[in-house]
Amino acid sequence: MRLPTLKPSELIKALKKAGFEEFRQSGNHLSLGNRNNGKIVTVPIHNRDLKRGLLFSIIKDAGISQEDLAKLL
Repeated sequence: MRLPTLKPSELIKALKKAGFEEFRQSGNHLSLGNRNNGKIVTVPIHNRDLKRGLLFSIIKDAGISQEDLAKLL
């Protein structure tokens, strides 16, 4: 399965469904953490889509598979 390009807001919604919560924002970067597994990810909030490489890196850090991300979207 190939990852789509997503808007940062779409990815943040999916991460929240997966149990992540916002805990800090520094400039244009939002940090989300998951209390269940202790994972922390940072999502850049810019006026452009997240490309596949960055998206893959974020979901890998979050411990979410590509198939699980597709279900959360």
